[in-house]
Amino acid sequence: MPTSEIHRGPNSGAEHIHLPRTSDAVAAPRSRVAILGTGKMGSAIAARLAQAGFELTLWNRTKERAVALGIGRVAESPALATRDADIVISSLTGPDAVRAAYLGPSGALGAAEGRLFIEMSTAGADLVAVLAEEVANAGGRLVDAPILGAPPLVRDGKAAILVGGDEGDVGLARPLLEAFGTVRHVGPLGSGARLKLVANSMLADVILAAAELQVAGERSGLDPDDVFWVLARLAPVLAARRPGFVEDRHEPTLFALRDLRKDLDLALGLFGVSAVQTPLTLQAQHLVTAAASELGDLDITAVVRPYRQASLKATQVTARSRP
Repeated sequence: MPTSEIHRGPNSGAEHIHLPRTSDAVAAPRSRVAILGTGKMGSAIAARLAQAGFELTLWNRTKERAVALGIGRVAESPALATRDADIVISSLTGPDAVRAAYLGPSGALGAAEGRLFIEMSTAGADLVAVLAEEVANAGGRLVDAPILGAPPLVRDGKAAILVGGDEGDVGLARPLLEAFGTVRHVGPLGSGARLKLVANSMLADVILAAAELQVAGERSGLDPDDVFWVLARLAPVLAARRPGFVEDRHEPTLFALRDLRKDLDLALGLFGVSAVQTPLTLQAQHLVTAAASELGDLDITAVVRPYRQASLKATQVTARSRP
């Protein structure tokens, strides 16, 4: 397999990827990267790569959001963003947004030849399979590489990247992906997307268990900080979310509740199993869906609110029943 190196430019200090050309490889990626989608995660990806010295072109459906980042240049369409890039990263909100960016009018596939595409959205393995065929037909290559970790971890280079794809293609993508943190090649194309849904299902189960026990512990007379301290010791993923669980502050949103609902829908569709086989995740889907109907734009910690409301009602009923 061809090897890759990252070299630092003599004047700018910027890092550039240099990869050999082979008869069966796309044009060697250097430092020009297009980023399709500048939401919370896409913005963090852009910030990290800009810090590393990559030359960036951004595209977002709402152009003003990309412009507001003040990073690189902003293209009018996915095709125009892709045209001058060697590597194209997509980080979008779901399957429909990904399809539109790749396959829609002025989509990225219009300029796919010779490009390496890194699909980092949480949009499901079925969509990755569709994109793989379309990208190959257009003369490009694709890996799926969803990120495990909130945007602050991406900006700090401390996230984990779950990569699915051909070993050679993953090798081409690795020097760039390592800017975000630990890279793990988890299998053939689509494996990253599948494992990300397992991860987010686990996150949902943990968040809901923490919400339930946070309120239950408080109601039993324990100090809220002590309850949360214990929960975060057992589940370190909670550590950054103390304001939500203890203070009922769910903004700024690190991971929107509505997006977790989408991910659970995708996960249960992937698993294709009954409630007997995944009862916790199915229950998590029901509870997250109910909470997201009113609190969808807030962080996933907002699942604690229904528990607090139920606890308050129970307390009021108990008080009224006393003589």
